[in-house]
Amino acid sequence: MAALLPRVRAWVADLGAVPSRNRIMAEFKVGAPKARAILAALTDENPTPPPPRALHAVPEPTSEPDPEVETEPAAEETEAQVTPAADPVPNPEPVRVWPVVLLALPAFVAIWGGWVGLGRLTGFGPIQLLPGIWDDLSFNSAITLPIGVEAYAAFALRVWLSGSTRSGRAREFAKWSAFASLGLGMAGQIAYHLMAAAAVTIAPWPITTLVSCLPVVVLGSGAALAHLLANTSDAEVTA
Repeated sequence: MAALLPRVRAWVADLGAVPSRNRIMAEFKVGAPKARAILAALTDENPTPPPPRALHAVPEPTSEPDPEVETEPAAEETEAQVTPAADPVPNPEPVRVWPVVLLALPAFVAIWGGWVGLGRLTGFGPIQLLPGIWDDLSFNSAITLPIGVEAYAAFALRVWLSGSTRSGRAREFAKWSAFASLGLGMAGQIAYHLMAAAAVTIAPWPITTLVSCLPVVVLGSGAALAHLLANTSDAEVTA
């Protein structure tokens, strides 16, 4: 302070007027307390302004914030400090598989037996796969009915209900074909059990005609659904 005050007096003499606190701070790079003390000393020494002298242009110092004055934090920072962090979303409980298996086993046995029995009543049975090449290789075509119809119904249901299916046309086709496949499965079970209860050994021709067409219908529906899944031109983003 004692060493700085003579320099300030000489600067004030050249300036011709008592400067403000901010100008003293900007000119001599001092803080607000020291600038106020220097300004008070200059005011006591010069109660009246000195006569004007030759002045030279002095650039107006840029206003700097007072280092002693604490600025308030921004509203966003205050809210960020006050607002508690959101609780993390708990992980969803995994789906247990054993209840589904327990439900599916008896249904699988009943459906398998009904379709195989209906196939026998409608002409499905053992066939030679490679006649003249391997005559002993035979296959009972009655098992193609439960494998084809019920497997397609499960596949179509998965395509319809899965969130990963992006094609709207594939989802729509899978929904209605799944309903149709399940309906055919129920009709087949009803037909077999009614004929078995009546001791029928050969199914009527309308039932035989319908059942014989099922493998072709399943093949066509499966191929159509696979093509719709591969076609992404009408894909829609699912949430």
